[in-house]
Amino acid sequence: MEIAIISVFVVGYLAIALEHPIRINKTATAILTATVCWTIFALSSHEIHHVEEGLGKHLEEAAQILFFLMGAMTIVEFIDVHEGFRLITDRVRTKDATRLLWIISLITFVLSPILDNLTTSIVMMSLTQKLISDRERRLFFGGMIVIAANAGGAWSPIGDVTTTMLWIKGFISAHGIVTSLFLPSLVCLLVPLIITSLMMPKAEVVRPEHAKDKNGKYENLTGSRVMLITGILALISVPVFKTITHLPPYMGMMLGLSIVWIVSEIINSDKDEEERKEFSAAKALSRIDTASILFFLGILLAIGSLQEIGALRTMAEYLDATIKNPVFINLIIGVLSAIIDNVPLVAGAMGMYDLAASGIYATDGLFWEFLAYTAGTGGSLLIIGSAAGVAVMGMEKIDFIWYLRKMTFLALIGYLAGAVVYLLLEQFSTLAAMF
Repeated sequence: MEIAIISVFVVGYLAIALEHPIRINKTATAILTATVCWTIFALSSHEIHHVEEGLGKHLEEAAQILFFLMGAMTIVEFIDVHEGFRLITDRVRTKDATRLLWIISLITFVLSPILDNLTTSIVMMSLTQKLISDRERRLFFGGMIVIAANAGGAWSPIGDVTTTMLWIKGFISAHGIVTSLFLPSLVCLLVPLIITSLMMPKAEVVRPEHAKDKNGKYENLTGSRVMLITGILALISVPVFKTITHLPPYMGMMLGLSIVWIVSEIINSDKDEEERKEFSAAKALSRIDTASILFFLGILLAIGSLQEIGALRTMAEYLDATIKNPVFINLIIGVLSAIIDNVPLVAGAMGMYDLAASGIYATDGLFWEFLAYTAGTGGSLLIIGSAAGVAVMGMEKIDFIWYLRKMTFLALIGYLAGAVVYLLLEQFSTLAAMF
């Protein structure tokens, strides 16, 4: 059974990677892979209730991410249909592609620890689409947004789901993760950003054409401002809501969506029924990429089947038994997180190594901090290796192979550079403590 499920997963993963050559949509492949894996598991098990419980657990976990993703995308679309993003894009004066790449990447890095990497990638990709008309150039910007969002999310306790897991369980502290991982995460972004800047040909970006009214101004400037401010506040309030209520993040996102929805209804109440349709929730929902959401569902459920049969646990134990060195184990976990969701990998590591009173396994110890870095930034190695990557992939239709050829090496260099910086800082602090 285990071999069959793993084989189906590998074949499905390859089909997703080769989406364009084989001309089969990745979403269909992901859903089929998940369904076949769980079907094999069900037919091979003598305890069908155990299979149903496992499937229900993984569906619940996936649903939380999917509703979060849907809520964030819908809020972004609400802002967009009200021309809210133009209030930002019209203030970005530079047309120099390299300078704009730095602005977008650094803003993404700063926002990600506050909003989280998934929400930030959605917002920043939406802005980029309003700033750049050339799709080939926009693809590089999308790749850097993925790297920047994951790097920024790694040094905050609410920036990435894995750091949040480690923080809630007491393996890391908020102060410890910020002070230890800020510089390595920044290096993780700066190295590929500098290389991309040097490789990018000097050119000016051409912006997409926007419809304007007869005076060349916004049709409803007040409505644009209100929706932009309301939408951004709704997104920023999600981590605050989670901290105060301890409810899952998707509940905060649903609260924010409902408020944005109500505000939209109020500011458009004076329009007739036909005009209001353009600013309605139905319009915003029709513009979100449903195929990407279903793709995410398929991938998460397929990986859930591997976790349920114990394949991920076996892999983690094998790494521990053969490699033994915690630094290399973390580096490998980071690379694997680009292929397999980082959540079960980090959960497996948390189950294998207990908190210790002192040493590398203590709270804010080397193992847990380095795990937060590698699991958070390693997903950038592949476009489907992180929630941020999947979101950008769906919004800009980035091909798996294109990202593999153009961005993976850059992401790998940044990943390793940041790891080296973290280990050097750890050695320096150890030596300083001795004196």
